[in-house]
Amino acid sequence: MAGLREPWPGHAQGSPGYRRMILALFAAGVATFSQLYSVQGVLPELSRDLDVSESQAALAVSAATLGLAVAVVGWSAAADRFGRLRTMHAAVVAAVVLGLLVPFAPGYEALLAVRFVEGLALGGIPAVALAYLSEEVAPMYAAVAAGTYISGTSLGGLAGRMVAGPLSEFVGWRVGTLVVSLMAAVAAAVFILAAPKPRGFVPVPRRTPGEPTLARKLLVNLRDRRLLALYAQGLFLMGGFVAVYNYLGFRLEAPPFLIPASWGSLVFLAYLSGAWSSRRSGAMVARFGRLPVLLGSIGVMAAGLAVTLAPSLPAVVAGLLLLTAGFFSAHAVASGWVPVLAVGGRAQAASLYNLGYYAGSSLFGWAVGLFFVPFGWPGAVACVGVLMAAAAASAAAALRGSPGAARRVIPRG
Repeated sequence: MAGLREPWPGHAQGSPGYRRMILALFAAGVATFSQLYSVQGVLPELSRDLDVSESQAALAVSAATLGLAVAVVGWSAAADRFGRLRTMHAAVVAAVVLGLLVPFAPGYEALLAVRFVEGLALGGIPAVALAYLSEEVAPMYAAVAAGTYISGTSLGGLAGRMVAGPLSEFVGWRVGTLVVSLMAAVAAAVFILAAPKPRGFVPVPRRTPGEPTLARKLLVNLRDRRLLALYAQGLFLMGGFVAVYNYLGFRLEAPPFLIPASWGSLVFLAYLSGAWSSRRSGAMVARFGRLPVLLGSIGVMAAGLAVTLAPSLPAVVAGLLLLTAGFFSAHAVASGWVPVLAVGGRAQAASLYNLGYYAGSSLFGWAVGLFFVPFGWPGAVACVGVLMAAAAASAAAALRGSPGAARRVIPRG
């Protein structure tokens, strides 16, 4: 019938549009997460320079992730109205501008304020990226594409820490974070230039008759216990993961390691295992199903966490490799599962996952320090272990029998 548009089937794997989508979202992940976590690589130097405690220094990370958590729902609403890509463009430009202000913060309180506002801007990328991807990529390739985006976030986090950390020892944390912000500006430009024009997005005009309100969309997705279990994965796993990296630098500078910041930052190379595992998770899901891969990934995280207790640097690095690989695999599975289970608002479901994800980073990334300061690394490990157990229990209880939980059998012939 005239006037009706055929549904967009999505970019197929290997097509020019698919390749541009992968490059663009990879760059968006780098631009966002290099800025978000660059401060994590300089926490010991920042603590000394601003004369604050370990847990107070960690608030420089938590302030940005808190801002991101607060903003994701609003960004998802903007994406429904104005379009996924336009919203992401606005967010990444604002984030780059604010990131360039961070190194010039005159004091601790000003730093926290700028980081919080920077987090508000950064929220526009993770709040919208997976919804944009799910509308523009053919469904059978969405899991692999989501894994590639997550690998970009892991490499972005790695780049931010690896660049800022060593520089902080020689020229200060301010120069280190400035260099990372300039790198993020380049990645943001790649994203803006490469992202293909949206073809699967249908705008939601204000007050369309019969269209659910934003509050209704949020409520529907909050009533689904399966989605709540996925939000819990972000809350608990991200919280524990960020806490490990927040306080690891302080541990490595103390006996028995006594490692300077320039060398201690090398442990962030463990993030490379996350880039590999997040991409690999898509193939594993196709073979084993989402729930077994999710629970197995949490098990790998727990094993890696336990290994970090050893008073040996090679053991700590090995433990971090396992922990990071397990985390990014679990995150890729959980975040990619949310749009599959969502009803009445994919963007809102994704934003609620991100709300839990970054709320966990903000809360537990700081709170674990309350146990690290008096009890040392064993206290931090015990807290993070409890968070992992809570994530696994919620997944096992709520997600069995959900679409995609088990392996899909494809008939031969």
